[in-house]
Amino acid sequence: MTVLKYCGNRSFHDVQLVAHSKADYIGFVFAESKRKVEPKDVKQWLSFVELGAKQIVGVFVHPTICSVASVLEHVPLSVIQCHGMETVQTVKQLKESFHIPVWKAIHHAPEAWTYMRAWKGIADGFVIDSGRKGAWGGTGISFDWSVVPYYMEEATRQGVPCFIAGGITPNNVEQLLVYKPFGIDISSGIEENEQKNEQKIKQIEQKVKIC
Repeated sequence: MTVLKYCGNRSFHDVQLVAHSKADYIGFVFAESKRKVEPKDVKQWLSFVELGAKQIVGVFVHPTICSVASVLEHVPLSVIQCHGMETVQTVKQLKESFHIPVWKAIHHAPEAWTYMRAWKGIADGFVIDSGRKGAWGGTGISFDWSVVPYYMEEATRQGVPCFIAGGITPNNVEQLLVYKPFGIDISSGIEENEQKNEQKIKQIEQKVKIC
């Protein structure tokens, strides 16, 4: 069964829809982005919904101990996702300070497998995203999914989860599922007019959870 992560939630409307969805993870962006949210707002939204078994992922770019701590004051993160060019040392410090799993986002590129191997024993999971100059993520652009099995193979060797992100929509998700990704990370693909869309979520889940 493919694991689902719905990321970039930026309103109570979004949180309500995702809370009632079949997603396994709900993600919030705490880095500079059009989807950036404030920890106090997220705390308020979450107080009105029941997440059940869903885990909360906080997305950061080049986080400091202080920036993550300020989020944790308000939001009970299950996972810290690093989406920039963080160093191994930074991720080690985050894990030692907060005792929370840390996922590393990697932009798909010819040398990405080598880079992924460098995180063995350090990253607790991976998110493979399409890279675009000037953007750390949330581009809505997909990459060549035929290489997905190679990423899954490396993640399996390391014994950690690996999500595929970037440009996944109800219209193309079946093409991705052919390559058997462990997890799918969707943001803009389930949005309409910059907010999460119930119909698109249902379309994704009908295709993902049936396969």
